[in-house]
Amino acid sequence: MGKKILKCISCGEYTLQETCPKCGERTIKPSPARYSPRDPYGKYRRLSKRN
Repeated sequence: MGKKILKCISCGEYTLQETCPKCGERTIKPSPARYSPRDPYGKYRRLSKRN
């Protein structure tokens, strides 16, 4: 299980292949969202986890 998920540049499809099976474009590793201590929606995200 050494493969990582990849995302197509043009259509946004997720796959494990180097090229997109849908459109044939190359795929890249998607990066996680950046952490920001001044997150404007952090309060609402924490509240939704409690409910």
